[in-house]
Amino acid sequence: MIQIGDTILDLNDPLTLALLGGGALLLLIVILLFAAIRAASRSARLTEPLIRQMGDLGQRVQGLSDGQHQLSGGLTHVAEAQSKAQTNMLHLMEKRLAQVQEQMNENLHGSARRTAQSLGDLQQRLTAIDKAQENITKLSGDVLTLQDILSNKQTRGAFGEIQLHDIVSKALPSDSYSLQSTLSNGKRADCLIHLPNPPGPICIDSKFPLEAYEALRNATDDRQVQDAARFLKTSVRKHIRDIGEKYILDGETADGALMFLPSEAVYAELHANFPELVREGFEARVWIVSPTTCMATLNTMRAILKDARMREQAGAIRRELGLLFADVDRLGNRVENLDRHFHQAAKDISEIKISADKAGRRAKRLDNFDFEELAPETEPTIVKLTKPDG
Repeated sequence: MIQIGDTILDLNDPLTLALLGGGALLLLIVILLFAAIRAASRSARLTEPLIRQMGDLGQRVQGLSDGQHQLSGGLTHVAEAQSKAQTNMLHLMEKRLAQVQEQMNENLHGSARRTAQSLGDLQQRLTAIDKAQENITKLSGDVLTLQDILSNKQTRGAFGEIQLHDIVSKALPSDSYSLQSTLSNGKRADCLIHLPNPPGPICIDSKFPLEAYEALRNATDDRQVQDAARFLKTSVRKHIRDIGEKYILDGETADGALMFLPSEAVYAELHANFPELVREGFEARVWIVSPTTCMATLNTMRAILKDARMREQAGAIRRELGLLFADVDRLGNRVENLDRHFHQAAKDISEIKISADKAGRRAKRLDNFDFEELAPETEPTIVKLTKPDG
């Protein structure tokens, strides 16, 4: 038996046993419940970080979901933009291809046109080349004809005369020379330059023995060269002597003459290899000239002609200068008279101005007068005239 306070419990009593068993069971349940609560509290404390992590994970999952939605929208926008860009690119490519095709067509047409024009120009050039070839062929024949002309003495003289006339006409006035002029001895000079005295008219001969020079140029060995040189010396000496005898006349022509060589090569050959012939020409007063040196000599003659003409006109120039001096003197007198008139006119204008200023000042004084102040205060006395008795 168990006594708790005033209550006595009988352990043999089934009800007591039942009550004890029920209390023990209730106590066990309370203990288990308390243990479960503590375990739950401990579990709750342990699961709080996990819950927070799960919350963070949920937020991240939500963020990933939102990002996925944004990515999906961005991909859609990119797909639309790509599709639009692809469409624009296709249109641009089509337009560019059309432009390229049009440009290629234009280039092809232009190339075809230029090619046709080039072919036309080429055809014209070929035609011109054919004409030039014909001219060359004709010129070859003309060269042969010129060679034939130079091989003939008379035609060679005509050729030299034509060349001399061309040079003289370009260097001198037309009235200062004459062609094929006949002298008092009956000889005809190829050209006569009308120089004043001194030195007087000077003759120019244009004929030259070209056969000797051709023989020297065509010589192939020393013997031929010596023979041709001897022949050339003999021919040139004879020609110098002939010119001196024909064209140097005392009292009619200048004390000298010119031997014109229509070839610079012949002139250079004589001065280079035959200087003694040039000296003999100087001694005979026959000066050898080529086309170039002849032009220089003629320019000197033109200066002489100009000086002579100025001397001829010296009297007329002095007379004109005297008249000009008289005109200048007369002009000076008239300028002095005009200046005197100007001074008198200026003086008159000054006097007129002074008179005008005086008249203006008097008019101004009259305008300032007050005539009312000058009027009398009383009526003037009137004196009556009496009629005489009669």
